[in-house]
Amino acid sequence: MAQTTTDVPIRRKRRITSITALAAVIGPGLIAGLSDDDPAGITTYSVLGASYGYQLLWVLLVSTVALILFQDLGARIGVVTGQGLAGLIRQRYGARAGMLSISALVLANIGTTTAEFAGIAAGGEIFGIPRWVSVPTAGILVSVLVLRGGFRCVERVLLVLSAIFLAYIGAGLLSGPDWGAAFQGLVTPTLPPTKDALLLATATLGTTLAPWGLAFIQSYAVDKKINPQQLKLLRIDVIAGAALTGVIGFFVVVACAATLHANGIRIDDASAAARALEPLAGRLAAELFAVGLIGAALLAASILPLSTAYSVCDVAGRPAALDDTLQEAPLFYGTFATVTVIGAGLILLPGVPLVPILIGSQVINAILLLPLLYYMSGIAQNRTLMGRYAVGKVTASSYWVIIALVLASVATLAVLSLT
Repeated sequence: MAQTTTDVPIRRKRRITSITALAAVIGPGLIAGLSDDDPAGITTYSVLGASYGYQLLWVLLVSTVALILFQDLGARIGVVTGQGLAGLIRQRYGARAGMLSISALVLANIGTTTAEFAGIAAGGEIFGIPRWVSVPTAGILVSVLVLRGGFRCVERVLLVLSAIFLAYIGAGLLSGPDWGAAFQGLVTPTLPPTKDALLLATATLGTTLAPWGLAFIQSYAVDKKINPQQLKLLRIDVIAGAALTGVIGFFVVVACAATLHANGIRIDDASAAARALEPLAGRLAAELFAVGLIGAALLAASILPLSTAYSVCDVAGRPAALDDTLQEAPLFYGTFATVTVIGAGLILLPGVPLVPILIGSQVINAILLLPLLYYMSGIAQNRTLMGRYAVGKVTASSYWVIIALVLASVATLAVLSLT
């Protein structure tokens, strides 16, 4: 049948409408997903690549699939119920479960926020900026952004910061990786029978499928006022953000595998990886790695205190939003400021062991994942809370597979630590 002259404008109008509708929901998935590639995550991926080459890339693939499943679930729960994760845990499982969850989450978030400022300090020092300048400056910038910016301004700045992660792709390509070995490591599950290998594998799960990211995406979807009719479009945003998280992690691992591991160089943090890359892959690769580290740190240093503030207010029964004023939401902004000040302040103390904080915080995240994933799975199947958006048995079984994997990793690590 011949195309009429009116068909083209109609199709163009539909495309514009679809793009506009997608643009209206973009944010929660991309920001929450990419912020998982924070300095603690980059450090974990760097050590993974430098220590084991391409061998443990499959752990990153599994973690990314798990991230897609649970961030999609978190966004769905937030949109359907209109509540944050911590508040729903209190409502569904009782006040004690809510308080225990929020206490553990706050502790882990403070440790991880400290790791973000450690990344800012390390990245700044690569360019000759002392930490007593870079860390307070970053703390002030993220505080002003959240305290004075409002929701739309905060979201736009965070999305711009997310674009900095492209630097890691450039660093990975410049390192000249062995793509065949990388593919084999991605699809062939092998794990050296050592405590260090299991520690890194568990930390990779904890840093990719971060508890604070799950809490953040749910509260942020509520704050953005996305409705259930937009869930299909939101899923595109969530899958894209989670998949990009895995892609960035992949290029960090291959950059370190192709250069550091291939030359027998061991590192203990991401800044060391950036410095070591220069003689092996060139100054540009090293600078791209360092720029990515600073950008990742700024993004996560904005989101971690924000995730904590959302959760604390949910448990306290005083939900707040970024468009609220300081007078309307003192607990929200007070929590944000407290976590930011503690995280930045710890990095300025002399003799603080940064690497144990970076790796240790990710192992704590993996442990904290267990109750949070259990609670999320239970809420997802609760028809009283979720109505027709409750998940079925097949989908729920995939959640339990991930929970079993995390449990096995944590339990095995605990046994090895005691032997």
